[in-house]
Amino acid sequence: MISDLLFPFQWPPMQNAFLIGLIVSVPTALLSCFLVLKGWALMGDAISHAVLPGIVLAYIAGIPLIVGAFGAGMVTALATGFLTDNSRVKEDTVMGVVFSGMFGLGIVLYVSVDTNVHLDHILFGNMLGVERFELLRSGVISLVVAGAILLARRDLMLHAFDPAQARAAGLHTGLLHYGLLAAISLTIVAVLTAAGLILAVGLLIAPGAIAFLLVRRFEAMLAVSVLVSAFGLTAGTYLSFFLDSAPAPTIVLVLTAIFILAFVRRLVLTRRASARRVAGAQKPDFPAN
Repeated sequence: MISDLLFPFQWPPMQNAFLIGLIVSVPTALLSCFLVLKGWALMGDAISHAVLPGIVLAYIAGIPLIVGAFGAGMVTALATGFLTDNSRVKEDTVMGVVFSGMFGLGIVLYVSVDTNVHLDHILFGNMLGVERFELLRSGVISLVVAGAILLARRDLMLHAFDPAQARAAGLHTGLLHYGLLAAISLTIVAVLTAAGLILAVGLLIAPGAIAFLLVRRFEAMLAVSVLVSAFGLTAGTYLSFFLDSAPAPTIVLVLTAIFILAFVRRLVLTRRASARRVAGAQKPDFPAN
């Protein structure tokens, strides 16, 4: 019985799946905190969908797929910013139009070329088929992104809460803005193997949203989001073995379940605090003897 439960940790493909999950858990969790604070949930979704045409074009050109993915992600982010600044359309509408258009372009390009690259692996990931060079690539990207975020976390936090105050304080807000977009694009490239394009947005939003519900301090939010992300990726991968399901969707379901639990906990605590305030306000004020 015990040996059956421990078998996923002994099977090499599952070991690589656990490892790639832990590798991508750190940058996605750290980024998710800033995306939640800035209200950029759709930006992560837009970039994750929009890298598909870049991947196909890179395949056609015979260059590394990550180059095309990163280039397409940055083009999408820059195009979204340009259209938002130069039109009356709101940012969420622009992102919806841009990422759906880029994703449609990617599908058209994909079906027009003869390739042995499976579309479902690009869309949903292939954690059980992770190779050594993919582990190394994701590890390097994760290390660079996580290090940059931790070094600039205070500046990024001020920029997320109050961009005007960040400019008044002398910060290079343009560098912070586009640096964050570049970090999102790079992280999505690292997540491609683990979760694919469609489910990458879950990893970029859920950990930060859960941590936001659980803690009040931003430093604690960063730490909690990393722990939640690592647990969700590990638990989802482990459960997928026994459920005979794909790891990536199972991971997102685990993170969704954790979010629901955190939301219910916060709701209960808020109602209890409100009840105590009401009870305190209604308590009679007897004069002192």
